Amino acid sequence: MKFAGENKNVQNRAGKLKTRLPQRQARKLPGGEIMRLQRSYLLVLFGVLIALVAAATAASAESSWPNRPVKLLLTLGAGSGSDIGARLLANRLSQRWGQPVVVENRPGGDGIVAINAFVSAHDDHVLLFTPTSSFTAHSFLHDNLPYKPSDLVPITRVSNTIITIAVPASMKVDSLDQLAALARAEPGKLNWAGVTGALDFIFAGWLKSEGLNINKVPYRNPVDAANDLAEGRVQVYEAALAIVRPQLESGKIKLLAMTNTVRAPTEPKIPTVQEAGHPALTIDGLVGLFGPPGMPLELRQRITSDIRAVTDKTIEDRLTITGQLMNIGGPEEFGKSIDDQRAKVAAFAKELGIQPMPQN
Repeated sequence: MKFAGENKNVQNRAGKLKTRLPQRQARKLPGGEIMRLQRSYLLVLFGVLIALVAAATAASAESSWPNRPVKLLLTLGAGSGSDIGARLLANRLSQRWGQPVVVENRPGGDGIVAINAFVSAHDDHVLLFTPTSSFTAHSFLHDNLPYKPSDLVPITRVSNTIITIAVPASMKVDSLDQLAALARAEPGKLNWAGVTGALDFIFAGWLKSEGLNINKVPYRNPVDAANDLAEGRVQVYEAALAIVRPQLESGKIKLLAMTNTVRAPTEPKIPTVQEAGHPALTIDGLVGLFGPPGMPLELRQRITSDIRAVTDKTIEDRLTITGQLMNIGGPEEFGKSIDDQRAKVAAFAKELGIQPMPQN
């Protein structure tokens, strides 16, 4: 009896369904509307497929990078600390990547020559290797720059250049405090050597904040400034240790302080500016590698990992000799360091009353 009842219920439901069918048919969409919906579905499906293919292609390109020779463009000339570091890494990375890694020096134009060549390449196998101090002050020094800050995408911080504040050996000062005291006692009588860039802004800003009147003597060639410092034609020079090392080793100059956050292993007796009581002068010379816009973060992180893997004590010791501290950092860390340096330059520029130059 239960089974038969169930059959009867099924028949009743079937009958109700038949009565509803005409109503549902009456609500059928017009043919044009159906075709429009079908086209919409196809377009969505096509877009999803394109996105999937693009993602797969990007992942494939990233995993196969580099698939041809890599070029490192340098803002400095052959023999500089950055040049030596770049060539040491190029040799090791070439072996790891199985592709030639070529170093090409493009000095001149306050670093703009190399940066412009890098930006114009539009090639993820052409990378920029440079100290950041070569461009973090550009917006205050040059109008209509041929690049935007976003064109330089941080990959890896490789090292920190050791920056010194030096005076002639014959000068009767042995500390920054004594230098400041002498400048206050003899306003306008001392000269300082400056080379265009972030270091200039920071040192000039410090002089103003301390109320010191020391005349700037501009130089296009940092080596010429080091030679004049040794001869006493200028009395103060803030520069990379590598630039003043020959004069230091010959006993013609002496170091008052290092601007870095840590002491230099080769000059352990020289205090940092923080230790000397003048933290406003602190700046780490950042040297690193940059890629073009659109270079995936994962690829930049992998390049950083590769640089860590090929770096050993031999490279570290060679860099130390050239006045650099090995200090590898990934893209995010490197980017933050650059932002901090830009902010410091901008703060001192404001202190000096210098406005950003007009850009395109």
